[in-house]
Parts: sequence; structure tokens; C-alpha cells
Amino acid sequence: MRDGKYVILCIDDDDDILLVLKTVLEANGYVFAGASSAEQGLKKHEEVSPDLIIVDLMMEEIDAGTSFVRELKARGCKAPIYMLSSVGDDLNRSIDYSALGLSGVFQKPIENDKLLALLKTKLKK
Repeated sequence: MRDGKYVILCIDDDDDILLVLKTVLEANGYVFAGASSAEQGLKKHEEVSPDLIIVDLMMEEIDAGTSFVRELKARGCKAPIYMLSSVGDDLNRSIDYSALGLSGVFQKPIENDKLLALLKTKLKK
């Protein structure tokens, strides 16, 4: 938390997705922290200690998102991590996302109402 607001770290190589997430999160009382690569995301994570993380599945490398999650878990990250993917619904049906260390998967484009409802539930806001 920062200044009584939950910090949400969003990692995606698509600037438009980051802009949408920033706009929605800040308009609803959250602190947005963004990064455009897994490497930047790891650095940003250390800087801001987010309360929840949303990470794209495929960024600069095909498995950048899952590698990022594994690295965070190895570092002892306790924040819920949600994968953002254009194959989100298919991913939910075809694999056990919890085995990857994820709390869930969002389909792109992300639905603002679903995102805000999840944040309210997960962060008890």
C-alpha cells in the first residue's frame, strides 16, 4: 500500500494495454505501477512491493510471463499474480493455472468491471 491505496503492478509490452490499465486503476483509487518487460517488472516489483500483479503471458519472449512468475515465486512473492493473455479463456480451461503460481487468468481485452470486482474481492477494498 502507498498512501492508503493498493499498488497494482502491471507488466505488458503493449503500451495501449498499460494505458488502459493505468486509467482504470487510477480512476478507481489504486496506485498503478507499470513495466513493459519481465526484466523491468522484476525491478519495479522490488521498488514498489505491489499488493497484486497483472502480467502478460507473451511479451519479449514466448514464455516471459511464466518465467517472470517463477522468478517472483522463487523470491518469495506473496502477492496474488494474474496472467493477462489473448488466450485467457482457453488457458483457464486447458491448464491448472495455480500450478504455475497464478491466482487466475484474465482474457484480453480485459473487462474493466471484472477487473475491479476481482480487486475489490482480493484486496478487501
